Amino acid sequence: MSQSLADVIVHIVFSTKERNPWIQPEIEPELYAYLSATCRNFDSPVIQLNGIADHIHMLLLLGKTIPISKLISEVKTSSSRWLKTKGNQYRDFSWQNGYGAFSVSRPSINGAIKYVASQKNHHKKVTFKEEFLLMLDRAKIKYDEKYLWD
Repeated sequence: MSQSLADVIVHIVFSTKERNPWIQPEIEPELYAYLSATCRNFDSPVIQLNGIADHIHMLLLLGKTIPISKLISEVKTSSSRWLKTKGNQYRDFSWQNGYGAFSVSRPSINGAIKYVASQKNHHKKVTFKEEFLLMLDRAKIKYDEKYLWD
């Protein structure tokens, strides 16, 4: 085959360092636009992006030439650097070290879009830790909880 083709949909989740509530409503639209633009620069268009004060969910189509770890590293590094330029209140901002990345099948994409879009309502009932542990369990990802949180 002379052409490389891929349809890799990924649900990415990462939080602020120590789940500090850095992502306030006044910065959200600009931050989300920045995150989306960064992903687009790596041929990984965002399908849906949302979150709350302490974490982000991104549903995206992973570009066929970039490893997921590289994309997430670039997104977190550049957005952290950018956010620190938005005022003194962000000078100590940082993302957590790790992330979660979960594959989404094409037939499941509408459910994933709705899930990401409903984050603000979802987290009125469920904490980030509860949500993330459930996501790991559903995906059958083995983990040691003492290394999950920073």
